[in-house]
Amino acid sequence: MLQFAQTAEQIGATGSTLEKGRVLAEYLSTLQSDDLSRAVLWMSGQPYGRSQRYRLNLGWKAIAQAVSELSDLSSAELSALYLKHSDLGDWGQEALAGRSGGEQVSLGEIAAGFDAIRLAKSAAQKQRCLQALLARLEPLQVKYVLKILSLEMRIGMQEGLVEAALARAFDVPLAAVQRTHMLTGDLGVTALRCQVGDLEKGELQLFQPVRFMLASPVETAAEAFARMRTPVLWTEEKYDGVRCQLHLSRDGRCELFSRDLKETTAAFPEVVEAAAGAGHELLIDGEILAHRGDRVLPFSQLQRRLGRKLVSRKLRLEAPVVLVAFDLLWLDGEPLLDLPLAERRRRLEALGLAWPFLLARLEDAADPPHLDQIFAETRERGNEGLMLKDPQSPYTPGRRGLAWLKLKRPLASLDVVVTAVEWGHGKRRQVLSDYTFAVRTEDGRLLNVGKAYTGLTDREIETMTKHFLAQTISEHGRTLVVKPEVVLEVTFDALQRSNRHRSGYAMRFPRIVRLRPDKPASEIDTLGRVEELYSRYFEREVPLAEVATGPGLAEAAAEVAGEDSAGDGR
Repeated sequence: MLQFAQTAEQIGATGSTLEKGRVLAEYLSTLQSDDLSRAVLWMSGQPYGRSQRYRLNLGWKAIAQAVSELSDLSSAELSALYLKHSDLGDWGQEALAGRSGGEQVSLGEIAAGFDAIRLAKSAAQKQRCLQALLARLEPLQVKYVLKILSLEMRIGMQEGLVEAALARAFDVPLAAVQRTHMLTGDLGVTALRCQVGDLEKGELQLFQPVRFMLASPVETAAEAFARMRTPVLWTEEKYDGVRCQLHLSRDGRCELFSRDLKETTAAFPEVVEAAAGAGHELLIDGEILAHRGDRVLPFSQLQRRLGRKLVSRKLRLEAPVVLVAFDLLWLDGEPLLDLPLAERRRRLEALGLAWPFLLARLEDAADPPHLDQIFAETRERGNEGLMLKDPQSPYTPGRRGLAWLKLKRPLASLDVVVTAVEWGHGKRRQVLSDYTFAVRTEDGRLLNVGKAYTGLTDREIETMTKHFLAQTISEHGRTLVVKPEVVLEVTFDALQRSNRHRSGYAMRFPRIVRLRPDKPASEIDTLGRVEELYSRYFEREVPLAEVATGPGLAEAAAEVAGEDSAGDGR
C-alpha cells in the first residue's frame, strides 16, 4: 500500500497529463493480477469494480469518528483542520501525523479491510472495522485509503488517462483498451484483459451494464448541422427523467441500471414486472419518467424512489413511471451496437412493447430553421432541449462524439444577490467558491433561490474571496453569511418548487454568467419574476404524447379525464 500511496502522491504532484500517465504505467507494469485490478480501480477513486456491484455504505460521520478515535487532537482542532483541507484524505493524514509506526500493509490486506467494512451490519461496526484498518497504516497510507473510501482521489487521474496508462504498461492498442472498457464498464476487468492480451474477446453481455453513449453540447442549430454533417437529423425531446439501461433475459429476469451503472431495479418495480412478459432477450437504453395519467411529472417525483430498497404501493400510485425507450443494444443473443441507429430503431419498434413501455417520439430536422422551430416548441412545453442524432450512427458506449448532440440554450437569466459563501473543495479548498444567492420580494426581503459554484474564473474567485472575508457577518462551519451586496447574473436549466429555500423555489443546475458590479442589490430580480418563469415554462405538466409514442397513452388520457370529471362532480 505504501508504494501505491507514493505513486498516487507523485501523480498528484505533477500537472502534466503525459507525466501522470508515465508514472501510472510504470507502476501498473510491476503488479500481479489481483493487485493490478485493485490499483487501477483505486487510482480512479473506486473501492470496487462496477461489475462487482458492491457498496460500502460508509458514511462521512463514521469515517470522521474513526479518525478522531485514533488522533491525539481535540474535536476543535480536528474541526479547524478539516476547514483547512476540505478533503478527507488530507485531513486524515495530518490528523494522524503524530502517530509513530505503521505496518507494511499489502493491497490485498487493504481490500480485505474494505470487505470487512462492507459486510459489517451497523454503522458502529463499520466504524470499528475502519478504525482497525487505519490503526495499521502510516499517515500517507491513511490519506489515500480515505480518498478511496470517499470516492474522490483528486489527483487528476480521469478514466481516460487510466486507459492510456494501461495501453502503455502492457503495450496494447489504446483503441482496444477503450472498447473493452466501454463494453465491460469496469476498469479492473479491463486491466486484467490488458495484462493477458485478451482484448479481442470483449463483447456485450446481458446483466453486465455497458457505459451509456453520451452527447456533445451545441448551442445553435447551425452549429449542430455543421458538426454532424448529415442531411437529416433525428430529434428527440430531452426528458426530465432518469437515464436507464434495461437488461432482460428470455426467462423474465430483469435488471435496471442508472447512468453511473449502479443497479436501480428496486426503484421501478412496475417496469420490471411489465418487462417479464416480453418474451425476448433485450438490452434497452431509455429514460424513466414519472407521470400522472398522460402527463409527465417533475423529476422531483422520481427522486422519491431513488435509493429505496422497497417502493411502497402508495408511492407507486402517487408517481407511477413509464420507460421511454430510444435505443436497442441487444436482441435475442445478437449485439446491435455496430448497426446504424435507424436499424436499431426499426427493431425496437418491431418488438411492440406494451405499457409502461413507450418509444421516444422522433421528428426529422432538415435544416437549421426547421430545427430552431422544433427547439422553440419543445421549450414551450417545458422541456430542457433536444437530443439530435445521426440515424446512420453506431452506438459508441461511454463516448461523447458527434453522432449524438445535445441542443440546449439558457432559458433565462436572473440577477441575484449573494447571501452566503462556502469554502470550496479540492484545488479550491482555500477559496470561497460556492455562492448561495437570493431574489427580493416587493417589500425588500431577500429569499434564497439557489447555489452555484461554476462560471467564474479562478482569478475572479480569488478576488471575491478577499471581498467576502471582509464582508462576513457570521460563520457556520465552512459557510460564511455575508453582507448582501454582490450581484450576480445566473442562468439555469429548470425551476422547481422546493422547501429547500425560503423562496419556495430551487434552480436545477444553476451557473454564474458574470458578476454585475454595475447593479445594486436593490435592483435584483424579484420573486415575482421567478414565479412568472415557473408558471410559463415549468408549471404545465407536459403531455406524454408530445414526447413519446406507444400503446396505453389513450388509456392514460382517459384515466385523467375521468379523475377530472369526478373532481368536478360530473
